[in-house]
Amino acid sequence: MFLEEKKKIIDAGIKLDRYGLISLAGGNVSMRMPTGEILVTPSGMIYEDMEPDDVLVMDIDGDIIEGTNKPSSDTPGILYIFKHRPDVMATIHTHQPYATAISLIQKEFRADLTTVGNACGGNVAVTEYSSPGSVEMGMDVVKYLGDSLAVILAHHGVMTVGKNLKQALTAAVYLEETAKGYLAARACGEIEHLSDEQIKQTVEIYKYVGQGTADMPEGLTDRIK
Repeated sequence: MFLEEKKKIIDAGIKLDRYGLISLAGGNVSMRMPTGEILVTPSGMIYEDMEPDDVLVMDIDGDIIEGTNKPSSDTPGILYIFKHRPDVMATIHTHQPYATAISLIQKEFRADLTTVGNACGGNVAVTEYSSPGSVEMGMDVVKYLGDSLAVILAHHGVMTVGKNLKQALTAAVYLEETAKGYLAARACGEIEHLSDEQIKQTVEIYKYVGQGTADMPEGLTDRIK
């Protein structure tokens, strides 16, 4: 059941390792099917060692439809996200070190680097602390996510979401890249901030990036002042 989707989930997990967002069996990847089933990676397995049959299929209440492995320990929180955000079709949870470090020093990662606005849809909130494996983690994601595609989980990691796995993966990768640049700059001195209007512009421009056919509204590419 859902063989191709399971392969995509495993591939996304391998890419998380490749980009330095997880180590060994850290984090998890999940996807909602158009028919409502939820696919979740198993607990404690290295992505490179996974086979499609290792990925579990369950219903929105967590009842396992297919698979014999123990699902990710974060499944209660993941299911809460899917239940309360019907627009979310995929989630990725990581322990990426640079973005997570931001949670130790501030309550928001402002999109002062345009890539944050582009890939994450604007500023990224830092949630309150909640225990890993708890439904409260999912509750915090829903509470703090807003229109963004990512939140930083205080003292824990990152959760990204998307309309598909590619969007969630893009948000996670670029969040980490920009966190590195931000922390390097912060170590050197004060941060120069973009205005709210400038951040809004970076978010809007990204909607027209790629191979789609939509025309960019006139004036949207005006130079940021």
